[in-house]
Order: sequence, then structure tokens, then C-alpha cells
Amino acid sequence: MKINSTPYRTIWPTADNAAVEIIDQTKLPHIFTTLRLETMRDAERAIRDMQVRGAPLIGVTGAYGVALSMKHHASDAALKASCDKLLLARPTAVNLRWGVERMRAFLALLPESDRAAAAWQEAARIADEDVEINASIGRHGSEFIRAMHEKKTSTVNILTHCNAGWLATVDWGTALAPIYTAFDAGIPLHVWVDETRPRNQGASLTAWELGQHGVPHTVIADNTGGHLMQHGMVDMAIVGTDRVTARGDVCNKIGTYLKALAAFDNGVPFYVALPTPTIDWTLQDGVKEIPIEERAAEEVTHISGLCDDGQVRTVRLTPENSRAANYGFDVTPARLVTGLITERGVVQADAGAMQVLR
Repeated sequence: MKINSTPYRTIWPTADNAAVEIIDQTKLPHIFTTLRLETMRDAERAIRDMQVRGAPLIGVTGAYGVALSMKHHASDAALKASCDKLLLARPTAVNLRWGVERMRAFLALLPESDRAAAAWQEAARIADEDVEINASIGRHGSEFIRAMHEKKTSTVNILTHCNAGWLATVDWGTALAPIYTAFDAGIPLHVWVDETRPRNQGASLTAWELGQHGVPHTVIADNTGGHLMQHGMVDMAIVGTDRVTARGDVCNKIGTYLKALAAFDNGVPFYVALPTPTIDWTLQDGVKEIPIEERAAEEVTHISGLCDDGQVRTVRLTPENSRAANYGFDVTPARLVTGLITERGVVQADAGAMQVLR
């Protein structure tokens, strides 16, 4: 995708292949800056502190983290320690485990002398695969947008939650890939962008990247979606996900479940876009089995923004003696999901239909 007309990925190797660079997403939308990751610890910190975020991008960053570790120490002990450390950075996103375990299995078969170069190549291969996967998700999902436009012969209004655009992947995105594909094909559309408290990834990241690409959009408060659906102002919802169970339960950013309930009540199609590595075939009941990350209370009690003097500052929202809970994700039961948009096509969110994705 493009930033100020310049093509970018969210993560890329440096020219000397000594490090990788990332877009620091904690600074967006007010400051665009990049960071250089030179060690596994740098990659682990970037994942934990959400300088990179989004399940696919986390997985790719984890893979590059293993590769960076192998540049310094390539023993079996170092491979195990690096993979174990990276897996602890974010417990909910299954793509992190997928990317790290793919690297572990690949490198374990190689002699130590070959691991550094091979790890770098494999991480780059995983990144390229992510781009192709997301482009395919875009092609499959855009057909539903096209069909909706042909049905209503006017602008298609799409609601999305959090950020599942190209900033959440290496390129294209998951939930936003169909939107970009349809928009580039000339289909008139408009996106309702949930602010997505408490980290505001919708208001800051989704709105920013849609604006960079020229897609019409409107930022709304998180509690607005149900009202819009009641008044026929949403034609479909498309969200991403950090983990999907074998029977189609979907774990995504906190607040997704409420949007799915509102969509179900108002007959609004509710789609979930994901690469197949996001499916955790070891789990069935998402509510009971998926670990939900609890993040720092400060994300709820404080907020950052651009002040009138041009400086980004953080302010407190709550009384000092009020406790705050910060659950990062919730689970939407499969019965509320209209379809899963994957790189292999669109399937129903149930155990039988999903078998074609194994």
C-alpha cells in the first residue's frame, strides 16, 4: 500500500540484511516513523509493546525475531530460548505461535552453520506468503461487496472494528483487503470506522490508512454501530480476527461480539476475514478455551492525542482512585458469523464446512 504515494510494507529487511525495519504503529496517526530491529529482543519488545500489531504481522515479526536470533547464536539451546521467549510476547494471537513454530521446525532440521542464512530466507518467504494470502482474501471478499452494490445500485456502507488493514499484516490487510480491492475496482463504498477503545486502533490506524488510500470513511464511537444498523445505514460488517476455533468461534478485539449481536438482530451480514493459519484446530469452544489477554489498566485510564500546540500528550480520563479492567479481546460465537473470508474462498463458520480449509 502507499504512504504519501510511496509504496510500503509494514516490515522489511534492511538493505544490508543485518536487521529489519518496521512502522512504529504506536506513533500513528500523528507521527510516521520507522524502527530498526536488530535482535530477537527488539522483535519481542515490538510485539509486546504493540509497535507491530495484528495477528498476521505479529506472526511475521515473530519469524523475523527467530531469524535475528540465529544471526547471533544458532545453537539448539538458542533456538529453543528464542522461540519460547517470543511466544510469550502476545498470548492470544495464534499467528505468532504459527510463525515461530514454523521457524523452529524448519531450523531444527538444519546444521547450526546453515541456520542464520536459512532463517533469514524463510522469514522473508513467510512475509511474501502473507502478502499473497491477503491479496487473495481481498479478491474473494470483494465479490460480496460487488454483489451488494449490484443489489442496491448505490454506495455500499461497510462497518469495521479495530484495525485489520494493511497495518495489521505485511500488506493489503484481512478485513480491509476486500474493501481496498472493491474500491480499486471502482465500486462506490463508504466505511464506518469504529474508534475501538481503549487503544483506538480504528480511529488512529484504520482511519489513517483508509485516508492514505483515498477510501471514503467516517469515524464513529464504538457504541454507534447498533444505531446505524437499526436505521439501515450499514449493509455489511467485515472484521478481522486473532484466532478462530475449529468450529468457527471468532476471537477478535474487544467489542466485536457486541457488533455481531447487533448485526444478527438487524439482519446485517457479518463477515470475518482471516488467513487460514489463524484457525486453531486444537480448540473447539472459543469462550471457554481461548486465553484472553488482559492488558495494562493505563490503556483505559489514559489517552493520548495531538494537542493544539502540535505536541502528542497523554492525559488521564478517570479518577485516580478508580480501578480499571482491560480485556483485550472477546469471542463471537460461530452462530453469529455469516461467513469466513479466507485466501481459499468463503466458508460457513461451522466445523463441517471448515474442513475444506485444513
